[in-house]
Amino acid sequence: MKIICLLLLTCVVTARAEMLAGVAKVDITDRTGPVNDPCFAKALVLKNDDTTAVVITLDAVAVGGIGRIGNGFMATVRGGLRELGIAPENVVVNASHCHGIVRGDLEPLVIQAVKQAAQNLVPVKAGSGEGSETRISENRRLKMKDGSMVDMRRAYSMPHDEDVASVGPIDPQVAVLRLDRTDGTPLAVLYQFACHPIMNPPSKGCSADYPGFASKVIEEALGGGAMAFFIQGCGGDINPVRYKEVSRPADAEPLGAMLGATVLASLRKIETQAGAPLKVSNETIALPRAADYTARIANIEAEQKKLVAALKSTNINFKTFLPLLLQHKLWPETPSHYSQSYLHDQSLDRKAIPQLDADNRALVESYLANIEIMERLTRLNANLALLKMHLKQTEAAASPTLDAEVCGLRVGDFKLVTFPGEVTVQVGLNIKKAANDARAFVSGYTNGYIWYTPTVEQRLNSGYAQEDCDTLVAPEWQKIFETKALEVLRNLSR
Repeated sequence: MKIICLLLLTCVVTARAEMLAGVAKVDITDRTGPVNDPCFAKALVLKNDDTTAVVITLDAVAVGGIGRIGNGFMATVRGGLRELGIAPENVVVNASHCHGIVRGDLEPLVIQAVKQAAQNLVPVKAGSGEGSETRISENRRLKMKDGSMVDMRRAYSMPHDEDVASVGPIDPQVAVLRLDRTDGTPLAVLYQFACHPIMNPPSKGCSADYPGFASKVIEEALGGGAMAFFIQGCGGDINPVRYKEVSRPADAEPLGAMLGATVLASLRKIETQAGAPLKVSNETIALPRAADYTARIANIEAEQKKLVAALKSTNINFKTFLPLLLQHKLWPETPSHYSQSYLHDQSLDRKAIPQLDADNRALVESYLANIEIMERLTRLNANLALLKMHLKQTEAAASPTLDAEVCGLRVGDFKLVTFPGEVTVQVGLNIKKAANDARAFVSGYTNGYIWYTPTVEQRLNSGYAQEDCDTLVAPEWQKIFETKALEVLRNLSR
C-alpha cells in the first residue's frame, strides 16, 4: 500500500512539473503618423494539467473605453481563441496605459500572437521575486493646507508652493515572475510596476514610453529570445518623476533603463523550480455608480461664477506687467528710478515717484490675482467637463451599478489580482498589506476599462482632481473591491 501511494505521489509531482509556456509578440504600432519607438502586443500561454491561461500585455492606453481599442476587444479575442480550447475567463489582458497609437486591426493580430505562442509551448520552471524602484515615480496628488487635494496634469498649472502641505505615497515594489526553460535559459519575464507611462509627450510621436524601454533593456540583456512582459500596477495617481519639468525635454528612456536594470537585478536572485502550480479565477462584481455628479457640477459652477466676479480691472497687460513685476521684485525700494532720483525728489518734497510706485504695485498685485484666478478656472473647467461627461454616461446606463471583472492568476508563488479601473496607489497598498504575502500583487487596467477608481478620501475631495472627477463609481466601490481582492488572493494561496 505504501508503495502504491508513493507511486501515485510521484505521478502527481511529475505531472505538475510539466508546466508548459510559450511566448510571441507582434508589432501593433500605427505607423501612419510619427513614431518614436514601437508598441507591441505580447502573448504568454501557460499550461499545466487541464488548466490553460493566457496573459496578453498591450502597449496601449486601455482595453476599451478610451483610445483606439474598442469595447468589443475582449469578446472578440476570447471568441477567437475558443478553437484552442482556451476558456474565455482564463484570458487576462493588461494595458500598460502608455499613450501610443495602435493599429486598427489589433484583434486579429493579438489572436494570431496567442496562437503562435500556443504552438511554441515548452516545459518551464517558475520562480518569483521582487525589487524596489524609487527613482522613477511620484504621486501626482498634492494635499493642500486647506484640506483639499489637487493633482499634477499637463492640462493645468501647479498650485502655489506655499499652499501645498504634503504629497501622497508611491509603491516602489517591482514584482517579478521568471519562467525558465528546463536548461535554465530564460523564456519569459513578467514584471509589474505602478506608474503612468506618460513621460514621452505626444509631440515625440507614438511611443510605448518607459515600459517599452525597460522591456528592451531586459530582453537584450537576457538574449536567447527571452520576452519581457510589463504589467501595469495601481498607478492611477502615480506620475513619472519630474513630470511637470519644463527646463529639459521629457524623455522616458532613462526611466525605462532604470526600471529594466532593477528587474534584471531581481532576476539574478530568483531560483526557478519545476512543479509550479497554475491557477486562474474570474468573477464579476457589481460596483455602485456615482450619484453625486449634479451636486459636484453645481458646486464647480458656483465657484466659477465667484471667481469670475473676483477678476479685477487693471490698466496693464502682460507686456507691461512683466517688466513692472521684475522691477518691484528686484528693487522693491527703488523700482522706477535710480536711488539718486528718489533722494533728489525727497529733498524737494516731491511725491510723484513714490506714488507711481504705489500705483504700479497695486496694478501688479491685481494682475497676479487675475492670473491665479485664471489658473483655478482652468483646473475647474477641465474637471467640470469630466463630471458632465460621466453624468451623461450614468444617465444613459440601464443599471445603478456597473460590472467589473476581477481576475486572479497564480504561477508558482507569484499571485496577481486584477481590476479594469485606474486604481489609485493606496488601494493596492491596502490590499497587499492585508494579504500579508510578499508574492501577492494588484493590477488595474486589466480586461476592460472603467476609468479612475480613487480611494474614498480622494473620491470625496473638495479640490477637484482628475481621479475624483473622471470616475464612474461611488465611494463605496473601494471596500467592495478591496474585500474581493483579498478573497481572491487568499484563494489563490490554497
